[in-house]
Amino acid sequence: MSGPCWHDELDSPVGTLRLVADDDGLRYIAFEYERHPIPFSPSWTRAPASSALFTDVKAQLREYFAGARQRFELPLSPRGTEFQLRVWRALEDIPYGATVTYRDIAERLGKPTATRAVGAANGRNPLPIVIPCHRVIGADGSLTGFGGGIAVKRKLLTLEGALATSDLFAGLTPPSTG
Repeated sequence: MSGPCWHDELDSPVGTLRLVADDDGLRYIAFEYERHPIPFSPSWTRAPASSALFTDVKAQLREYFAGARQRFELPLSPRGTEFQLRVWRALEDIPYGATVTYRDIAERLGKPTATRAVGAANGRNPLPIVIPCHRVIGADGSLTGFGGGIAVKRKLLTLEGALATSDLFAGLTPPSTG
């Protein structure tokens, strides 16, 4: 890692989010229970209360959770391979309230057989929510893996209106009327 990093936290409807930034912008957003934990470094310092970047990040995330923001306008500083960065840029083009499949992303990248590689890159997205990897679903419409867990993915998609209300109760048996 180059240069200093700062961190802060935000309490959100999906749990506490850890935010990490460097001089170039927001580098990580991590959930409390992360499938691929960020490589937290003891050299990172707590962001000062006066940090304009963290104030803006928190304000935009709060607006998103309140249903008042559909697209983020933040300086981002994700680190990854060239392919991962291409996938993450493609994720930013998925409209609010919409879902696509891993194959859709692979085809957008001109690599229609790279669905597994797209899935792996999607799973390593360091900026979930802001780079909306939660909008990628399985080819059969299922809510597949998500770094913050399927329950968080379901909450985010429900917030955006991408899941029908009936999807909230999938798997439940209706009471008998007999």
